[in-house]
Amino acid sequence: MQLWLNDVASATVRDSTLQRYRQEVRLHIAPALGDVRLDRLQPQQLAAFYRDAQSHLSAGSVRRLHAVLRRSLTVAQRWGHIAVNPATLVEPPPLQQNEVRPLSVSEAHSFLAAAGDSELAARWVLGLSLGLRQGEVLGLHWEDIDLSRGTLCVRRALQRRSDGRLVEVAPKTARSRRTLPLPASVVTVLAEHRVGQQRLRRSAGPRWTESDLVFTTRTGTPIHPRNDHRSFVSLLRRAGLRRVRLHDLRHTTASLLLTQGVSPRVVMEILGHSQISVTMNTYSHVSPELSRAAAEGMEQALWPAEGEP
Repeated sequence: MQLWLNDVASATVRDSTLQRYRQEVRLHIAPALGDVRLDRLQPQQLAAFYRDAQSHLSAGSVRRLHAVLRRSLTVAQRWGHIAVNPATLVEPPPLQQNEVRPLSVSEAHSFLAAAGDSELAARWVLGLSLGLRQGEVLGLHWEDIDLSRGTLCVRRALQRRSDGRLVEVAPKTARSRRTLPLPASVVTVLAEHRVGQQRLRRSAGPRWTESDLVFTTRTGTPIHPRNDHRSFVSLLRRAGLRRVRLHDLRHTTASLLLTQGVSPRVVMEILGHSQISVTMNTYSHVSPELSRAAAEGMEQALWPAEGEP
């Protein structure tokens, strides 16, 4: 695992992802499997490891451990250290439905109403209407937004490195680099935000740091993800809403789109998912509602109400 972390993962993933990998190996994988000879690791041992881990970790966390093992053991197999990757022979625990906790339509309205009074209202409008990741929102530049055409391009993300510095990095995956159409109301909110930012620039004077970032502090510097999260928690409290994760704004976007009949393929493109299976597996909780809508549509098509064509 250390060889994979140092020689492979360090050169292929973001710094934040590498730090998470190291933590998962140190806290969970190494204590449970570190003494097992690589060429003697069996699928049954991995299955038992996943089962034991579920006693103190969520299904999503165990699935991430499985992903780390699968990736690292794929490299071990490629390098000839093992003949078969045992992680490919074991199914991780299914993602539990209650791990995806999107806001309802009424809750989303309350959230937007609470955000409307803040200087960064546009940040929350974008997060909710487009499902952008936190880093994608905080890394937006004005050159990425065309208000006249009503489009937004995701080209980069703001990320906190392990040394505390904020840096701009490439999007998470190739599909994360995308161009999105903006709802008319979002264009209006962004235009108002730009005017407000110009006022802040004039007020700050020489203290202003020019960066072209859409969302900044009152002196033009990037917004730290930690402070962004604190603002989110404060908005939930002000709106009187239940505590959800910041990432659940993204889940809310997807759920709202799917329940409005938007194609899963289109939802996948909007969110920047790498595969359609990610979209469908993550939002399987929406399927019953979609199935009911499909049944009602079939009813209207084959057995229209009297007087309808």
